[in-house]
Amino acid sequence: MTSRAPRELEMTTARFVVHKHQATRLHYDFRLEMGGVLVSWAVPKGPSMVTSVKRLAIKVEDHELDYRDFEGTIPEEEYGAGAVMIWDEGTVTWEDDKDPIEMLAGSLVEFALQGKKLKGRFKLVHAKLGGNERNWLLIKRKDDHVETEDDILTRQPDSARTGRTMEQIAAEGSAK
Repeated sequence: MTSRAPRELEMTTARFVVHKHQATRLHYDFRLEMGGVLVSWAVPKGPSMVTSVKRLAIKVEDHELDYRDFEGTIPEEEYGAGAVMIWDEGTVTWEDDKDPIEMLAGSLVEFALQGKKLKGRFKLVHAKLGGNERNWLLIKRKDDHVETEDDILTRQPDSARTGRTMEQIAAEGSAK
């Protein structure tokens, strides 16, 4: 007979990165490691630590895992041209040891983040707003990390990895 482990031990861990991306317009790329790739959403207003704030998250193409380490400038002639910052990074834990690919297919992805800036429980809900299949909502869930002011993006604007600003990244290019 096997005894069940506590809920915290039933979770599996992967990595996540949030890229702050100054392309045509500033947005945040929210990327979760699933199935050997970074499953990605563009979040126009960036993530929030406030439970009442629901952020539009537009599903975009998956990226290779090594892209989580990219901080620098995408050349003007390439898609997504502009400065890219590692705004946050850390581990993502899938709740109740659920398969993240199955959660993604089921239109509700529940997870916990342990990042340098983002911490605690979140969920992505496939909202299909305006009939668009790519539209999801990124929502902070109630836990000990909830904030009352929606200002994490202005309080912590710089790179979680290098401490550089967007202006420095644009001027200096890729991190060494």
